[in-house]
Amino acid sequence: MLAGAAVLEFGASWCGFCQAARPLFQQAHAGHSHVRHLQIEDGKGKRLGRTFGVKLWPTFVFLRDGKEVARLVRPRSVEQLQDAFRLLGTAS
Repeated sequence: MLAGAAVLEFGASWCGFCQAARPLFQQAHAGHSHVRHLQIEDGKGKRLGRTFGVKLWPTFVFLRDGKEVARLVRPRSVEQLQDAFRLLGTAS
């Protein structure tokens, strides 16, 4: 089990949607540096993404002590990500 707050980011290095979301995530994560961020290369033959029900990239899964509290698929704004960080119940 993953203890504490964490964000799993499922995607692929060549994915344009993932590349577009990266600076948005970095900006939102800057205020929550204590939250672990795990980038998971997803794709054919990779089972972890399927286990989490990932269908589109990037998918951000926000976890508190191993339990999902929020999920964002292809976020379009920093505000969406900041709202998900707030749901983790963490302070900067």
